[in-house]
Amino acid sequence: MIRTMGKIDSKWKPIIIYTLDTNTIRFGHLAEQLKIITRKVLSDELKDLENRGIVIRTSYKELPPRVEYSLTDKGLALLPALRAVAKWTTEFE
Repeated sequence: MIRTMGKIDSKWKPIIIYTLDTNTIRFGHLAEQLKIITRKVLSDELKDLENRGIVIRTSYKELPPRVEYSLTDKGLALLPALRAVAKWTTEFE
């Protein structure tokens, strides 16, 4: 369990993963949805999730620059567990 929780070692990572769900979302839109997270922290968390192979960052060579985020297969595999925790919270809080 300790090793598992080490993969999503902050309070923000599960929220980011849950918000991405099966969507591809631009950084600005993700930041707008997650106003409780500063843009700096969101950027840092996304970089870490990308390094762990949970998130894919796609950068487009456009002006203005466009960056999109989505979950890898590894990230998608986390969704059932996060949905179960969200359901539990709804039922018992």
